Amino acid sequence: MTTEAAVRPLEDANDQPTPVVSVRNLWKVFGPNAEQVPRSPELAALSRRELRERARCTAAVRDVSFDVAPGEVFVVMGLSGSGKSTLVRCLTRLMEPTAGEVVFEGEDILRADKKRLRHLRRHKFSMVFQHFGLLPYRTVADNVGYGLEIRGIGRAERTRRAMEVIELVGLDGYEHTYPDQLSGGMQQRVGLARALAGDPDVLFFDEPFSALDPLIRRDMQNEVIRLHREVGKTMVFITHDLSEALKLGDRILLMRDGNVVQAGTGDELVGAPADDYVRDFVRDVPRSDVLTLRWIMRARRDTDPLDGPELGPDVIVRDAIRAVLAADRPVKVVEDGQLLGIVGDEEILDLVAAAEAGV
Repeated sequence: MTTEAAVRPLEDANDQPTPVVSVRNLWKVFGPNAEQVPRSPELAALSRRELRERARCTAAVRDVSFDVAPGEVFVVMGLSGSGKSTLVRCLTRLMEPTAGEVVFEGEDILRADKKRLRHLRRHKFSMVFQHFGLLPYRTVADNVGYGLEIRGIGRAERTRRAMEVIELVGLDGYEHTYPDQLSGGMQQRVGLARALAGDPDVLFFDEPFSALDPLIRRDMQNEVIRLHREVGKTMVFITHDLSEALKLGDRILLMRDGNVVQAGTGDELVGAPADDYVRDFVRDVPRSDVLTLRWIMRARRDTDPLDGPELGPDVIVRDAIRAVLAADRPVKVVEDGQLLGIVGDEEILDLVAAAEAGV
């Protein structure tokens, strides 16, 4: 699957808003004469091993294109070495891309000079890293307000804003505490608060929770979901964890060897994997926890009664099982007053049987 086939540009759909981030044909190549690789169809077509042997180059990101809509949580997922962390660093120019475009709110940031790039990083987007990078001799409040201090914001306003986001991330009462007095999860909350303090348009997360214990990691995932619900920020989230991606992502882009393998919603990846790699990747995901009724409904038959209960097509199967099995009539799948299909015991049990068979 090509990159353009894997990711449908949002602007192609009439009912979609203008993307906040639009990435086109992005390459990051390491090695001598790296810029020649995207320009040469012959070199660009080589596998990772062939490119290394022939040109002594490694293409960490290969011709990647995607859009991120306003308010979306867009997850980039892949195993180690897939190129996902390199990609997010290219989006903020912590690494310089070899070729392509990164358009942020209509501006190609690859053309921005150092002064403009500094402005964008201070005012428009923030990053949350796996390693917290907190200043050990500053309190929580001073760490949170550090970015505002760099921007020249006065101390009174810094303190006011810091206290707002400290409360938002659940750290009120810890504003005078130092980082080494906090747990790992609480330190990551400080990092999150620091990123939020400048009120950026986009938050970039580079595997921020991978070093945390599982229970703390789950709490931080829930925190991101809560914060997204409350503040509505556009988020680009990098992870190697499929369950994390499915939990957080409105859409997921799966990478392998620098390429886009598939992009779509979680239920699209699980319900319609693009190839054997994706199919194997999502094999152990409980399908009833991800797929919606839209995936298992069938067309209405003439013999189906129409006085059964109604559910929406985007209800997750797991949440519908009890209602479907308890009803003495097939459940109608209805959207905007239109009957889309029918779900009954047969459809639910077929999904369960397929899951048990590993299909």
